[in-house]
Amino acid sequence: MDQSKTAVIPATLYVVATPIGNLRDITLRALDVLAAVDVIAAEDTRTTKHLLTRYAISKTLFALHRHNESALFTKIAELLSQGKTVAMVTDAGTPAISDPGGLIVRFVREQGFKVVPIPGPNAAVCALSVAGISSPHFLFYGFLPTSSGPRLRALANLKPHPCSLIFYEAPHRILECIADMAEVFGSDRRITFARELTKMFETIHDCALGEALAWLEADSDRRKGEFVLILPEADRPKETELSEQARHTLQLLMHELPLKQAVKLAAEISGESKNRLYSVALSLQPPE
Repeated sequence: MDQSKTAVIPATLYVVATPIGNLRDITLRALDVLAAVDVIAAEDTRTTKHLLTRYAISKTLFALHRHNESALFTKIAELLSQGKTVAMVTDAGTPAISDPGGLIVRFVREQGFKVVPIPGPNAAVCALSVAGISSPHFLFYGFLPTSSGPRLRALANLKPHPCSLIFYEAPHRILECIADMAEVFGSDRRITFARELTKMFETIHDCALGEALAWLEADSDRRKGEFVLILPEADRPKETELSEQARHTLQLLMHELPLKQAVKLAAEISGESKNRLYSVALSLQPPE
């Protein structure tokens, strides 16, 4: 692909990622597109204007946010039908990732117009890269419910997932959120706080959930700014670890059935892994 200055394609919507803090994190391709499109749909036109001014770009802007996204379907479709090019940006990061944009993208694609992603900063991935997590699997949840009851239920549903969990949280809810996380996941589960990423007061802190509230309360500055919260994957039980009930069931069945049948039936009764039950069954067999 040609690596020279990006030329925009008529009748195309560009989904452009913008810096999450440090304005120098914008990509050269993003600057090319913002300078070349006919109009920019921005979550907050003031924020976007500040970015454009920094790079001497002057463009027509209009607001596209969560409360008016559906109302702008017709406007954007008309622009594209005229062959115009439109860039869509949010205040920070990648549009449609816990931010407006998803509805517009779907509508534009359904109308047969081209949608082009211009990749760049994303707070969740930025935080994950410095969390020191080796597991390749993670689930990005975004913002949890704002009140405790629904939040606790959401966290309880996430607890069984065998992967790291990534959340966004606002400063005025951070204490309540962490208290609920500790209640659901237990005080030993680790958490990484990534706060004010790429900005002057960037903070990355790892601790146990049981220590997290004390860390936040020790300094009011630690409760300021937007948060990314990462819960690394919980330690998995060793293959030979079984609940007492599952072990007892397995032992009873082994007295009456061949080993493979006993393991199969024990797995159906207990819900435990067949491989784990088989390993334990082998260890329970008397030496020949």
